Amino acid sequence: MMITRVDMHSHTTASDGTFHVKEIVARAIEKGLTGLAITDHDTVASLSEAVKEGEKAGIEVVPGIEISSVYNGMDVHILGYYVDYEDDDFLNTLEGLRDVRKVRNQMMIDKLRQLGIDITMEEVEKEKKGKGNTGRPHIASVLIQKGAVSTMKEAFDKYLGRGALAYCNPPRISPFEAIDIIKKAHGVPVVAHPGLYHDEELVLSLISYGVMGIEVFHPDHGEEEERIYGQMADHFQLIKTAGSDFHGIRSGVVFHGDLGDKGIDMETLIKIKKGKIS
Repeated sequence: MMITRVDMHSHTTASDGTFHVKEIVARAIEKGLTGLAITDHDTVASLSEAVKEGEKAGIEVVPGIEISSVYNGMDVHILGYYVDYEDDDFLNTLEGLRDVRKVRNQMMIDKLRQLGIDITMEEVEKEKKGKGNTGRPHIASVLIQKGAVSTMKEAFDKYLGRGALAYCNPPRISPFEAIDIIKKAHGVPVVAHPGLYHDEELVLSLISYGVMGIEVFHPDHGEEEERIYGQMADHFQLIKTAGSDFHGIRSGVVFHGDLGDKGIDMETLIKIKKGKIS
């Protein structure tokens, strides 16, 4: 029987992943996937190449994005599937989001320096593979190299995660605005890893506003989160999605989940396609 698993959450070197497009498509085939969504942070720079690579390799590549937003001082991510990645208005909006991301990176580096860690933006930029966005995983890699922490998890727990010593958030768009941006680009908005927010009221608000799916299955979700958000999706007749949130390999360790650890079947993918805003 053919495996029909589609991993709906992955990152390339266009944002904070370590795999180039060709590498991630090859890994998806190696893992026996029939499809994957490329959902880089605040950028669609890899999508044109990814879709072409998928066509050549005989695997479905879903053009997607993961938009960063803030709600009550907390990072909230909204996934968008089948976005029009050539739309000029969409591209201009994303450029503005990336400018805010740069400000945040510098704020975190400044905080780390105040904590006595000798780290510079130049060092962090060198961690990128290509011309993609810089993000917290790049900062974490430098912290590991300097011996400030031993693992990516420690870097986020101690310095970069919510409530940690160097965590900060400049003014950013709300998750409601992120939903609007995705819909305007004809995409299907989905709440990413809701279990990380510990705020069911927020998720209910996003549902009321018009989000079309919930990422129920994610490496950072336990059985309880899967139960809560699975029931919520069923109750409101939303699409239940699943993704590994694959960021590649750093310091010999897969970050979040490995490609294909979580995924949906083709029937669910068809539902997502049908939900595309015309």
